[in-house]
Amino acid sequence: MTGNNQGPNQEQGKATPTGSYSAQDLRHATDPMMPSGKTPVTHTSSSTNDPAHHHDQHDQVPRFMIDETVAPPAHAVHEWQREHVAGKHDQDKAGYPLNVILDPAMRVMYKSVHDQGLSNVFDRFTEQEKIRCKFCVEGLSCQLCANGPCRISDKVQRGVCGVDADVMVARNFMYRHVTIGTAANVYHCHQVARTLKAAAEHPESGLKIREPEKLRHWASLAGLDTHKDTNALAIDFANWVIADICRPHYEPSQTTEAFAPTKRKELWKKLDLFPGGANAEVAMAQTMCMTNLNADPVYFLLKAVRLGIANEYQGLLLLNIIQEILMGTQQPVMKKQNMGLLAKDKVNIITNGHMPHLAHVLIEVASEEKWQNKAREAGAAGLQVLGHVCEGQQLINYSGVHNQTAYAGQEGEWLSEEYLFATGAVDLWTFDYNCTVPTLPLYARRYGTTMVSVDPVIRMPGTEVLEFRPEAMREQAEKALDMAIASFQKRKAENREVFIPPYVSEKCMVGFSTESVRAALGGSFRPLIDQIAQGNIRGIATIVGCTTARYGQGGSNIYKITEGLIKNNVLVLSGGCTSSVMQYTGLTDPAAAAYAGSGLRKVCESLGIPPVLNFGACVDIGKMTLTAKEIADEMNVDTNQLPLVIGAPEYLEQKAVADACTAVALGWMVHVAPVPSITGSEVVVKTLTETTATLGLGKVVVELDAEKTVQIYLDEIEAKRQALGLPSGNVH
Repeated sequence: MTGNNQGPNQEQGKATPTGSYSAQDLRHATDPMMPSGKTPVTHTSSSTNDPAHHHDQHDQVPRFMIDETVAPPAHAVHEWQREHVAGKHDQDKAGYPLNVILDPAMRVMYKSVHDQGLSNVFDRFTEQEKIRCKFCVEGLSCQLCANGPCRISDKVQRGVCGVDADVMVARNFMYRHVTIGTAANVYHCHQVARTLKAAAEHPESGLKIREPEKLRHWASLAGLDTHKDTNALAIDFANWVIADICRPHYEPSQTTEAFAPTKRKELWKKLDLFPGGANAEVAMAQTMCMTNLNADPVYFLLKAVRLGIANEYQGLLLLNIIQEILMGTQQPVMKKQNMGLLAKDKVNIITNGHMPHLAHVLIEVASEEKWQNKAREAGAAGLQVLGHVCEGQQLINYSGVHNQTAYAGQEGEWLSEEYLFATGAVDLWTFDYNCTVPTLPLYARRYGTTMVSVDPVIRMPGTEVLEFRPEAMREQAEKALDMAIASFQKRKAENREVFIPPYVSEKCMVGFSTESVRAALGGSFRPLIDQIAQGNIRGIATIVGCTTARYGQGGSNIYKITEGLIKNNVLVLSGGCTSSVMQYTGLTDPAAAAYAGSGLRKVCESLGIPPVLNFGACVDIGKMTLTAKEIADEMNVDTNQLPLVIGAPEYLEQKAVADACTAVALGWMVHVAPVPSITGSEVVVKTLTETTATLGLGKVVVELDAEKTVQIYLDEIEAKRQALGLPSGNVH
């Protein structure tokens, strides 16, 4: 028996159910803690997410329990959303979770799932709230060594090893959040560099180099020989990126040296924050977190900022650039979003995650008449591919992808996954890293969805696998399409019930990036800078990251903060699951300029753009920082002087924390909510909220209330304007 489909007899690239893995057999046949002669404990109840061990309601063809009264009529969605949050109904625990869910499609499907008694994200939040541990919430719990777990309180002020509260909290911050988040973004960059190299070396792969001039531009900044042909240069650039990621931690990063702002680099070198190779930086940081090693909490936090720099220049920025080279630079265009895009009579494929490497080839192949005919022969009206979470936000933005005929739009944010499956209309779900929730195999079994992992970092029980092979992506795409058509045929043969909520956000302007914004302004950021100087635009806020299931959040916090900012003439850039919130609340429609303050409204109407510019995914923060750098260069100031704030008002996971460290490194105020697990240490809180700013870095602000958050943003922007000698921004 072999594990992970890697054995010598395993046909390369063959889709195989993970249930056949030896690891799967071992997981359910052995219990290493069970005394000899005892029967191992196996999970056969609803406590496991392995569908092979469920013999309950997940075997049944679902009956839908639809209550459409919980959502507004399709023609009145945005009016209902504004009225709902204006009355603070989203803040009441008594009405949770419907009070926080602003997406009308998700409201309907949540009610159906909840009334069937199925486990789902919002109900699980309610269950977990009853048993939360305050030690974990404050960062005062450690499970690193065999003397633990240890917890620190007023009565017990040190762990067994002697660690105090400050070190425990700082170490948890580094180990549990920043190292994982940085590693994830760097891994993404490494995979896309491999994909670029495969595009050059394997023309049969289905991959294309759609932006050769962009490749030459960035290769020239890297100091490479740009006189080579496109394929040879692509190989050189990919190798250069991979080599820097794999560089030792004691050798300065070449990508950071090539692409970071000059004034920032000087500061980082002075503070010993300039990184080496990202993989080695992560390894060193994790080594620091061992028991009885580093005991300096401030050193931990400065190393976290150093990881934030690696996160940007060996992760976010370069993965953005390379994906644009492969999939096309963004151009503003109108697209559609939400569950109403599903079609009962079509083969519905949804690609989910953060790395659209296979997805964009899948869309191109699915657009061929050959594959549309195959779908018709199977009894479908056609075949369509939709994106979900951040992968979907990338697909909806890339110009070389979203114009393909099989592409149908964006589905939603991560909170909607279980409810999306519960429509019964999803035939195939491809997933890579990250944001595929562990309960989905159960929903797939109940609602007839085929799930396929397309990256080695993620596996789920009872699902299929297509190994990541960039040199054979067309072949992989064809295998996925065959699985999707077979899944549809089964759905049709069983006459399975489907319910698709009738909600579609029709007018979502997407496609904003550094280049497209500059082009819209006539080729220079000077007109934007002039509008900022005149006060028509007070400043810029990036509202990025995730959505959370918490009370007062669930998308509503993002919406309320954004609405408050644009009313006060702050231009908003969105990235991540926040982009879905902006779409289903109508804020990416150019008509939303009517809700902005007079100055911002005038600018938006003159350019025909909305007050919220959709930059795409959470990883597209890399493009936002590039935009900020170019604006700073045009103004001849350092990045920390810009009237710019970063907001992650519903941050969820580790990548968001690493991204916050990037923003701190670049000198910006970063607002986060909910409260991160650092409140158990005054030293950690003071360092991140005050001390870093005295060093020329940024700072972190924590605030849960939306109205107070808006004022914090405005105060920070006004302080930056004053320091630049600009008049107070237009507040009318």
